[in-house]
Amino acid sequence: MEKTVKKNFPVTGLGCASCAIHVEGELKTHKGVISVAVNYANASAIVEYETSTTNAEDLKSSVQAIGYDLLIDAEGENQQEEIQQIHYKKLVKSTIGAIVLSLPVVVIGMFLMDMPYANWIMLALATPVVGWFGRNFFVNAFNQAKHGSANMDTLVALSTGISYLFSTFNTLFPEVWHRKGIHPPVYFEASAVVIAFILLGKVLEDRAKSNTSSAIKKLMGLQPKTVMVVLENGTESELPISMVKKNDLLLVKPGDKIPVDGEIFSGNSFVDESTITGESLPVEKIKGAKAYAGTLNQKGSFLLTAEKVGGETILAQIIKMVREAQGSKPPIQKLADKIAGIFVPVVMGIALLTFMIWISLGGENALTHALLAMVSVLVIACPCALGLATPTAVMVGIGKGAGLGILIRDAESLEMAHKVNAVVLDKTGTITEGKPVVKEIYWNIPVMEQEKYAILLSSIESLSEHPLAEAVVDHLKVNTGTRLSFDHFESLTGRGVAAVFEQKSYGIGNRRLVDDLAVSVLPSCENIILQWEKEASTVVYFTESDSIVAIISIADKIKESAQKAISGLLADGIEVYLLTGDNQQTAQAVADQVGLQNFKAGVMPSEKAEFVKQLQQKGKIVAMVGDGINDSQALAQADVSIAMGKGSDIAMDVAKMTIISSDLLLIAKAIRLSRITVNTIHQNLFWAFIYNLIGIPVAAGILYPIWGFMLNPMIAGAAMALSSVSVVSNSLRLKTRKLE
Repeated sequence: MEKTVKKNFPVTGLGCASCAIHVEGELKTHKGVISVAVNYANASAIVEYETSTTNAEDLKSSVQAIGYDLLIDAEGENQQEEIQQIHYKKLVKSTIGAIVLSLPVVVIGMFLMDMPYANWIMLALATPVVGWFGRNFFVNAFNQAKHGSANMDTLVALSTGISYLFSTFNTLFPEVWHRKGIHPPVYFEASAVVIAFILLGKVLEDRAKSNTSSAIKKLMGLQPKTVMVVLENGTESELPISMVKKNDLLLVKPGDKIPVDGEIFSGNSFVDESTITGESLPVEKIKGAKAYAGTLNQKGSFLLTAEKVGGETILAQIIKMVREAQGSKPPIQKLADKIAGIFVPVVMGIALLTFMIWISLGGENALTHALLAMVSVLVIACPCALGLATPTAVMVGIGKGAGLGILIRDAESLEMAHKVNAVVLDKTGTITEGKPVVKEIYWNIPVMEQEKYAILLSSIESLSEHPLAEAVVDHLKVNTGTRLSFDHFESLTGRGVAAVFEQKSYGIGNRRLVDDLAVSVLPSCENIILQWEKEASTVVYFTESDSIVAIISIADKIKESAQKAISGLLADGIEVYLLTGDNQQTAQAVADQVGLQNFKAGVMPSEKAEFVKQLQQKGKIVAMVGDGINDSQALAQADVSIAMGKGSDIAMDVAKMTIISSDLLLIAKAIRLSRITVNTIHQNLFWAFIYNLIGIPVAAGILYPIWGFMLNPMIAGAAMALSSVSVVSNSLRLKTRKLE
């Protein structure tokens, strides 16, 4: 099997949405590339490719061949930011210069046409606007033409270039028109003002687009630039964070951001982990406790042993996930991409057709009307509004989710979540805290033998990775210090564990294990078990051969947010189901406490996936919420998969969404976030389509035969600039929307 990698490369030179489509098309045809998504809004390309067939350098060369560039080295993101800042500053200067010179051209062209040397003054003012401040439009258009393609710059260059050259010719050779008894028409104001308006629109668009990626900037701001490393001789040395290695000993002082994931080596403090978990209360950290990069140390100092550095930290994984999600494309964007891909050639065709119709039917003002209409069509058309409609909304939506502690892996799941009408909840770690504790142990043996069996019980459970086993070990550790070695140990999925010690068989697990082992349960034990189950406790059986040694009551506290979260989902018209491996009585008790009618007990891990499949076969769009390895199959089966926890579990790898803080209220918020994001995308696409569907015919002069109205190219330029800005601004409204 071929080894593949998926990387996010910054792209430079993207002038409009059709540029992004062009780059994407080029990369898709590149040998060894499996999938590509180029995002115009954040100027990035997510490329999955076979490392044995191609590499980043080849991809870069391929993109450079069509007039763009990929930044492929480790500093690509910083380079891109520097390039964007330099570009933005130049753009602002060019815009100011173009506006300053265009204003007198407008005044002369509109009101002072009869003043001496009016045309020559306008020519002198318009030339630097077109030739210098607007030069990038012409350079980019020429580069596109060399590669047999066209983009937004082509439309701008054609429209302003034609009006400028036509006006210049008429200024230099007015006698051509004078011989026909016509005053030579000039449109310097059209060429100059259109460039000024489009430059202004690009400034506003760039500013707005930079706001859509503020979530990434905030997350990256959580990473300190330097760190204090304690060397082997005890001295301290300040190093760049990039130089930190695993097992380095780091000094974290009060007020410092924790630089890497690690374990407290010595000292103690309280750490604000709200940036990662969403929990507002500081968490106490003592020796042996885990600490995470990006969290804030508050009061004490401590030494931290680095365990995960660089791209391995949870914060780095979150940043990577958010960045990839923001660059991904939902299915809804496919239509917009197809239209943006053919938009420029179609508009050029419409502009040429408009010119020919006006030349044929325009009467004595045929040429004037033909030129104005053609220029207006070229100017007003805007593929950028279409190209920005979806990605800007996706970027803001995913960024807003990240700020709330909802990590969304891709745009497709963000789009799908608003359709969810059934939510399946695992019990342990999802509805409950996931921190089970032993409430009581009932020994079915004489007191004098209990210590021996307690050591045996603890030793067997220490070999299991199940949370219930951990609870038993934690409870018994005060009584036991030794660990036994066994002739045989086996983990029995969905039932418990079995072991052989000194030729005797032992089992620890649920009622299903007891039934499989054909162990009889005494009536006295049955009464205790029934009472425990009514109290929503999980019962664990400890057996030897064919008899019960002990029964253990383990309780897992139900999350405070569970009942409110479930009632909120039900109020939104979403069906909610509880699945648990526990027995019927325990499941019923938990369901009653959280206000659920639908639940299923005694469910094996494989049966969870089957249950999800059954709901899907009934036409339900299912969201599965779980937190552990045993939920991974069901998470993969669901339409929308949501993992609960801090993101360190295998469930996070499978799930399309992760609720970092384990707050169940965020499930409903994730669904509502999807709903308002998709609504915003629909609004953006509607206005982008309507703008072009109405704007292009009006620019072509369709209203002239009815009302005598011809659209001025200056107005067309302003409308074009505002269309993109309005789409991005509408997406930015998502930041202020409430999810309650």
